[in-house]
Parts: sequence; C-alpha cells; structure tokens
Amino acid sequence: MQRTLVAETLKKVGETVTLKGWVDTVRDHGKITFLDLRDRTGIIQCVGNGLEAVSLESVIELSGKVVERPEKLINPNIVTGKVELQIEGMKVVSKAEEMPFDMNKEDLNLELPTLLDYRSLTLRHPKIKAIFKVQEVVIDAFRRALQAKDFTEFQAPSIISSAPEGGAEIFEVKYFDHTAYLAQSPQLYKSLLVSIFERVFSVNKVFRAEPSVTTRHLTEIVSLDAEFGFIEDYLEVKEMAEYVIKFILDEVSRKCAKELEMWGATIPAVSKSIPIIKLREAQEIIFKRTGRDCRKEKDFSPEDEREICKWSKEEHGSDLVFVSHYPTKYRPFYTYPDPDEPEFNQGFDLIGRGTEWMTGGRRIHDYKTLLAHAKEWGITPKNIELYLQAFRYGMPSLGGFAFGAERITMHILGLKNVREASLFPRDMERVDIRLSTIEEISANEK
Repeated sequence: MQRTLVAETLKKVGETVTLKGWVDTVRDHGKITFLDLRDRTGIIQCVGNGLEAVSLESVIELSGKVVERPEKLINPNIVTGKVELQIEGMKVVSKAEEMPFDMNKEDLNLELPTLLDYRSLTLRHPKIKAIFKVQEVVIDAFRRALQAKDFTEFQAPSIISSAPEGGAEIFEVKYFDHTAYLAQSPQLYKSLLVSIFERVFSVNKVFRAEPSVTTRHLTEIVSLDAEFGFIEDYLEVKEMAEYVIKFILDEVSRKCAKELEMWGATIPAVSKSIPIIKLREAQEIIFKRTGRDCRKEKDFSPEDEREICKWSKEEHGSDLVFVSHYPTKYRPFYTYPDPDEPEFNQGFDLIGRGTEWMTGGRRIHDYKTLLAHAKEWGITPKNIELYLQAFRYGMPSLGGFAFGAERITMHILGLKNVREASLFPRDMERVDIRLSTIEEISANEK
C-alpha cells in the first residue's frame, strides 16, 4: 500500500492507510498501547492491542484505519489532534538503541558538548529542528530579496591561490604539488563579476582560521554575499543592505511563527530607517554613556557592540544599527577611503542585538588606485591578477555586503552560542567529533 503522510490522515477518516516514521512516544497500558508516530509532516496518535515492545526513535511502518477521536479526547496541541490510527499491523524497520538522554522533554537542557556529540540525534528534537527551519527561511529570503532587485546568483570557489583578504587567519591546504588556501570570502570573485552581470550574490561556505573559542565565532560559516555596480555612494549600499535584512526579518516573522513561539523569540525591532553612525561618533557616545574610553580603538569590542545597540534601541527604537568609517589601514585593501577624511573608509558594519551581523561598504573601482593599495597592504599583484584584470578593463563604481547566516539565526532566536545555529559546527575543538578524541585515538594506536 502507498505511504500516507501523517498530515494527510485528516482527509483519510474511515480509510485504511500505511504510515511510516519514527516512534516519538510510547504509553503502554497493558493490553492497550498508545504510540505517537512522527514523520516530516507531524505527529499522530496510534492505538493498538498486543503490540511488540518498540523503543523510542525506532523507524516503523504501521497499517490501520484512521478514525475520529472522541470529542473529549481531542488534542488541540497537534495538527492531527482530532484523529488517530487504529493499528492493525506493525513492522519495525530499524530498531533504535536506548536513548542516552530524554528526548521527550520540551527543552533538551544539555550541555553544548553533549548537544553536539549526539548531533545526529539532538537534531531530531522539535526545538533544535526549528532552528534550522528558521535558518532555511533566512537564506531563502536573502535569495529572493536580491532576485527581486535583478541580482544574479553565482557560486564562488572555496579553494583560492592566495590570501588577499588580510585580517583573519587563513587555512593553508596541500593542493597537489602546490600550496592553496580555503577562501575567507568570495569578495574578489563577486567584485569581478560586477563587470559581467552588474548585480550578483552568492550563498557560500567560507573559512576563518581565527584562533578563537568564543560564543560568536566559527571556523566555517554560511556567508550571504552581494555586490552591485553603478552606485552613487556608500549610502546606496547601506540602503540595499537595509532592504535585504528587513525582507529577511519580515519573512521569518511571516513563515516561522511556530518556531519563534517554541523559542519564546521576537523579531528584532527595526526603525523605519536603520540608524547609521560613524565609528568615532559611536565611541564618543559609549564614552559619555559608560565612562569607558574606547575612542582611540580601531574597532568595537563585544562590550562596545552591546552598548551601541542599547543606545540605538533607546534613541531610535531599533535593535539594529549601522556603524561606518573604520580606520582605512585596518580594513581590506579594496575598501574605498572617504575623500573628505581618507584615514577612514566608506565601509560599514550592521550590529544587531549586540553582535556584528554584516560587513560591507563601497569598493575602490579605479585600477591604478586599487593596484597602489594592494602594494601598500603588502599584497603581491600577480597573486590577484584575475581580480585586477577585471578592473584593468573597465569597472563601474561598486559596493556590497555579506551577512552571516548563523549569527542572524542566533540573534533572532536568542541562542546563547553560535554553534547552536550551525548544523555541523567547526571550530578549534571540533570537526563533527571533538578533536581531542581524535588525538586520543591516534595516541592509543601508536
């Protein structure tokens, strides 16, 4: 018999069907057993007599008749709460071992290492699964927002020939008889492609070998990148980025009401126009508010990011704030210096709920200026020849931005650690399993 999905049983009352899925809960009352079956569409209560014992999370196949529940036994908390399956036959497809922890709690309440050590199991939990339904909408909304503005999607390579970005450390890889690197960003490729498509975006994995074990850093992230040409100034880039993040938040609000409720989460408040402030102005505000003097720092500390977000919420009713004009020498070589104060550039970050969500700005499009900057930043021009080639043969004024999908997800749901917002997080201590475990195994094999 053809499989029926759980959600389809509402239209199958009185019919005999076959259901397939996982055992979510079992309540054994002697002769009668109540079993909740879960598939991708939901959960349904199933009732049978004389059933063989079956463990939680086992995969089973049930056949039986769909009937309406008595009115006093309707469960309003599940979509199929008005029906149940009277079991006539059961087949165990794959028996699960005993659970290492209780999967039926509303919150798993596991320490992060345990949550990740059992990732293939904990991802089945409804609340953990909900994180990645939200992230799916974040990424899909990013795509649709830019497609609506005539952007073309592309896929950037992950293996690159040189390390042009500066800043964060970069992973070196053995590439046949040569040395190559894992890309920190698709920046050079998306800028190059502006000379072909004018407007481009990509959803790419990027890699940062930063020696950092914090609640906000990963070594592999999903970067949501966009770049476009013929801009008038950096504020035009800011407006496009603002349009995109508002579109994303609206879509999450519209499509993820159930997931937001599960996490007790709210969509960040956004003012009609997200405020933008220069770094030095922001640092002066922080000094006046807190007495903490960060006015000569080249960037924000985590504490500064939290404080400027508090200011933005209090003064502008916005959980999000753009900060621009960072010191030119401390940003990538391609970032456009402000003509009025060239020691600061026309780059900017979007800070949301106390953490950076996005970085972007205007880029240098003049070939000679770009070449001079590359040399000044210690970059060998021949190592980025493909990128420079596009500028040598004509490039419009351009700018762009990149969001971190995990950080957006983290701060929409109020997660404590960005690793919770990564399906399979990579950091200094983990590549699926704890690296210390690999070291222990290797040592025992010697």
